[in-house]
Amino acid sequence: MITTEQTEQLLSGGGNVVDNDGDKIGSIGQVFLDDQSGQPEWITVKTGIFGTGESFVPLRDAEVSGNDVRVPYDKDKVKDAPRISDANSHLSEEEESTLYSYYGYGDEYATGYSAGDVDRSASYDTGHDTSGENTDSAMTRSEEQVRVGTQTEAVGKARLRKYVVTENVTKTVPVQREEVRVEREPITDGNVGDALDGPAISEEEHEMTLNEERVVVEKEAVPVERVRLEKDTVTEQQQVDEEVRKEKIEVDDETGTGVRDTDRRV
Repeated sequence: MITTEQTEQLLSGGGNVVDNDGDKIGSIGQVFLDDQSGQPEWITVKTGIFGTGESFVPLRDAEVSGNDVRVPYDKDKVKDAPRISDANSHLSEEEESTLYSYYGYGDEYATGYSAGDVDRSASYDTGHDTSGENTDSAMTRSEEQVRVGTQTEAVGKARLRKYVVTENVTKTVPVQREEVRVEREPITDGNVGDALDGPAISEEEHEMTLNEERVVVEKEAVPVERVRLEKDTVTEQQQVDEEVRKEKIEVDDETGTGVRDTDRRV
């Protein structure tokens, strides 16, 4: 049994009503309390694309799962439950009996339920397609209409990640080196003095230092660009294919005089 404390948490938690498989039926609307015991007995579910429909579900066999309520019914069962014309106030015994019968319970459960402290009487509409105190001479023809909307949901995440790779860089660098070259010149009047300077016969040694350039490689980390993530919104057309039901009206004329169809709409 779901307690009053649990219903307060459910109403403030923005949870959903889900079926046995955990699939969402709709968002939580209101919780109705038993007139005699004050315990939670009914919960309303907002269904439809825009949450315009509201269906009653018994809490007798329901369970709380976080901010959600798990009920032993599938979505179609809940959506097709009998509608209460004033779902913001009070359930009469007749309305409870109708709902309990729909969900497979007996009439002994019907004792009257209120939504919180509201004490207004509600009426369960018997409909315009059968004879009764709430009907007139006209028959209402209804049809389902598709209302298509959009909702935003997360489909994934994109992130920037920086990592290091190693690659080879090949460059050609010119280098210089010194080599020995022997130059010979004949004795002339201009250099004879230098040639005869010193002993005529002697041993002598000359030394020369040779230089060459060596390739030196240095690496420096420098910024080359800034990278960021941006989002663009694109619009595409998607086709929705849905089956809808509609009622048709035909006339059985036993007089044989024919029936004239008059459209009084302006």
